[in-house]
Amino acid sequence: MNRADSTPAGNTFFLPALPFLLGGVLLSGWTAISVVAEEPIGRVVVYPAPPGEETSSEYQVSVDGHAVPVYLAKVAPADAARRWRAMDDKKNSANFYDTAAFASFDMQGTVTVTVTVPETVTSAKILPTSAGISAEFHGRSISFTLSSPANLTLEINGEWVRSLHLFANPIETDIPDPDDPNVIFYGPGIHEINRLVVRDGETLYVAGGAILRAGIGPEEEYRVNPETGLRNYTPSIELRGKNISLRGRGIIDASGCPTHARNLVYVNGSDITVSGVILRDSSTWNLPIRQSDRVWVHHLKIIGYRANSDGVDICNSRDVTVEDCFIRTLDDLIVVKTDKGQGEAKRILAQRCVLWNQVAHALSIGAEIRENVTDVLFTDCDVIHDQGREWSMRIFHSDSARVSDVSFEDIRIEEARNLISLWIGKSRWSHDEGFGRIENVFFKDIEAKGDPLRVELVGGDADHHIENVLFQNVILNGKPLTEDQLNTNGFVDNLILQP
Repeated sequence: MNRADSTPAGNTFFLPALPFLLGGVLLSGWTAISVVAEEPIGRVVVYPAPPGEETSSEYQVSVDGHAVPVYLAKVAPADAARRWRAMDDKKNSANFYDTAAFASFDMQGTVTVTVTVPETVTSAKILPTSAGISAEFHGRSISFTLSSPANLTLEINGEWVRSLHLFANPIETDIPDPDDPNVIFYGPGIHEINRLVVRDGETLYVAGGAILRAGIGPEEEYRVNPETGLRNYTPSIELRGKNISLRGRGIIDASGCPTHARNLVYVNGSDITVSGVILRDSSTWNLPIRQSDRVWVHHLKIIGYRANSDGVDICNSRDVTVEDCFIRTLDDLIVVKTDKGQGEAKRILAQRCVLWNQVAHALSIGAEIRENVTDVLFTDCDVIHDQGREWSMRIFHSDSARVSDVSFEDIRIEEARNLISLWIGKSRWSHDEGFGRIENVFFKDIEAKGDPLRVELVGGDADHHIENVLFQNVILNGKPLTEDQLNTNGFVDNLILQP
């Protein structure tokens, strides 16, 4: 491990104006395989699995004929009662799981992906459907071509829980110098870490073929959570300060942490980039972003199954972009929250993400909203599965601040039960005495399938309404949303439906 001067490339964040505002250069000695072929065939970079890491026996993957390692990941089980138990029984949450798989590689141009399984293939589905990729299959193999990076899920013979996630990344560039004193560099292999703080001007780099296994040090201090009786530790990795980067193609794994013990990667600062890595089996929130400015999260992959293993929590932060990510986890996937006295949240953009909601919310704001939230755009995202007990898209307001100018646009939902909820009320997460407000919310070009696809708008009381909500081109099971499909109370004003 070494350190050197490396800062993330400068990024300018632009939140598109809401339409409803009413007021491979590989380093010497690496074992990665880089293959260059004549155009139009592409270039592929493959990172072999490190010795000691268990890989899948159910899937074999190759890209342009070159073997890609297939890793294992625990996920929520198919049975709904067991999924709820995994969320609610925090002490025993780790006991409720099934096992999926994932493979990751870098590519440029057009490549051919081949997947081989132990049994004869009778059906193969590639999600998201919007990717427009169909597979050919014969015998025990499936193949398809891929012309650009994508986060795909392959479901074979109807098996959807133990599915295969394929992470096709862009070719990695600007790999930092391992001898640079401001670089914390982890090369291929398995590395044990307890607690790591990345500070001003530093880069944490996790190379392809590297796995950081986060654990708990024998003398680390902790506090006991009074609600669960479980020990809570400081985060495994902290990005604290300014001009900080976490990037690479490796895996950060928290399976060695007790359930509910610690956040996996914690962000607190300004001008921070999180890019390319895979987060696996966090013991609680994967990536909380707290009181931060100008944070760019892209090409991140998150797979988790334990209680409160949220994906990306944007808390009291400004100018945050989350894009081109894959998230499959038990609790909220991308969520905005505000705690009291820590500043408002504004100019938040989440786009081009592929999401799998196992219990809670896919794209949401709340429940904790104690400071104002404004200018939030969720756009061009695919929810490939949502069999949770909460909602796919929600503003869940159980405190007293104001939520305004929020847009859900161009969202494609392959399956859902509870689709849209705007809700003001009291919940177990409430801290403030009074109710808040929800104003200026826009749903445009939403297409969803499922049963029953509930939509609710519930204001708080006569002084705390939901105001100015527009549904435009919202299609449920192939038909436009109608007024009789809306469940509302008497505290909703200026509700507009447009075909």
